[in-house]
Amino acid sequence: MSFIAERLNVVRPSETKAMTARAAELRDQGVDVITLSQGEPDFDTPSAIGEAGIRAIRYGRTKYTAVAGIKPLREAIRTSFERDHGLEYAIDQITVGCGAKQVVFNALFASLNPSDEVVIPTPCWVSYPDMVALAGGRPVLVACDEFLGFKLRPEALEAAITPRTKWLMLNSPCNPTGAVYSRSELLALAAVLRRNTHVHVLSDDIYEKLTYNVDFATMAAVAPDLYARTLTVNGVSKADAMTGWRVGYGAGPLALIKAMNLIQGQTSSHTSSISQYAAVEALSGGRNHIGEFAKAFVQRRDHVVAKLNQAKGLSCRVPDGAFYVFPSCAGVIGKRTQDGKVIETDIDFAMYLLDGFGVAVVPGSGFMAPPYIRISYAASLEELTRACDRIIAACAALS
Repeated sequence: MSFIAERLNVVRPSETKAMTARAAELRDQGVDVITLSQGEPDFDTPSAIGEAGIRAIRYGRTKYTAVAGIKPLREAIRTSFERDHGLEYAIDQITVGCGAKQVVFNALFASLNPSDEVVIPTPCWVSYPDMVALAGGRPVLVACDEFLGFKLRPEALEAAITPRTKWLMLNSPCNPTGAVYSRSELLALAAVLRRNTHVHVLSDDIYEKLTYNVDFATMAAVAPDLYARTLTVNGVSKADAMTGWRVGYGAGPLALIKAMNLIQGQTSSHTSSISQYAAVEALSGGRNHIGEFAKAFVQRRDHVVAKLNQAKGLSCRVPDGAFYVFPSCAGVIGKRTQDGKVIETDIDFAMYLLDGFGVAVVPGSGFMAPPYIRISYAASLEELTRACDRIIAACAALS
């Protein structure tokens, strides 16, 4: 029990969940709250995918499956990797989990020894450092400045690597910044990794299909010599509006995949059989909906960035992917609210927006990057306009 308590002590409370819970509490009190704190597309799951899930129920495909996932889904995943990136995997090199989050979790628990280090560029997704710590490893956070596009540079990676480094975590497009690594940027990082042969790459590509006016690249394809030490993680949650279906997957070295399956076999066993059959349709059905999703996201992104840059004290760059903006709120730090309270941190500012103006965002501190806030533009243009107008008013009310 002391071992578990020790690990839990390093896990930070999730600002995302806290904001969502507070927003729900206010909404229950009758407050008109606009929630822009969740990383979830507002689109319905495409009907063909939903119908595939219904057929799975009707045909009795509701029994236990293999831990690694049903063969038709792993075949579809293998085909998509080869079609989209020229990456070839045997079916046993592919595992399916309950969302990409579980796949990342399994990889860390299967591979980390006590005090092994994981290099994590920040701003980063909130769960990365905590999962590393829970697995007994040590997260090594490397700050990536906004003027560098929020992206890891080769010299910063080189400086962060030690003999204890096990993994480099790469998330492109990035949650929360929307930053996308180009082929040339990945090649520069690969050059560092070639000199450090003990370091593996965990490439979280869950937002792969949501890039705008830039080409997506992934490490195993860009640097084939690193293929044998790269785990590529993806899923259907974001691109196919299937967050609740809980289907993610990973492809990588056979020994690692087998170890990950052992971990999963003692936890969830496998994700829902119904969801897996729906995911076969998602990956094999042409994914024509993604273009429409991306078109809508670009329109929303441009609208939100333009509006936020009208807010006094905020500064918002244009992201290249995912569906988040990550504006700096440095310009409001130190200002006072109408009741005299000083905005001392990005957390204070996020709570001010929620309690005073009914807009739920996530403070950048949750992503290891104060003083910023994350805003999801996976909402309707009408809601985004109302929310941005409230944010503009909130900033104008500070003195």
